[in-house]
Amino acid sequence: MFVFDITNPITLILMVAATVLLIFLAQEIKKSAVAAVVLAAYLGVLIVHVAQLTTLSEEFRYLTETLSRCVAIDFVFLLISFFAYLWTDDIEAKAQNKKSINNSLDWFWKKI
Repeated sequence: MFVFDITNPITLILMVAATVLLIFLAQEIKKSAVAAVVLAAYLGVLIVHVAQLTTLSEEFRYLTETLSRCVAIDFVFLLISFFAYLWTDDIEAKAQNKKSINNSLDWFWKKI
């Protein structure tokens, strides 16, 4: 059974680097769609890990701990990418003088 193991330190460092670079790109070009791609990718990875965890057969039960850690890390990356999407959406809305999707975090963005 193939498992995309994101608990491996090298894979984790590469994922963090790719996420930071894509979020920085979204902020620089003022397009929230780039951050939405990151958000969708992490949502897809989370769905795959949960599906693998729930359909794990007896011969692969030793992967339960690894998949559980992967799901936890997926949630962290999903939360970070969600806030990055909201942030870049706010930047894009201000650049184009239009209403953002959600202005409820304006107090938070002003502090950053």
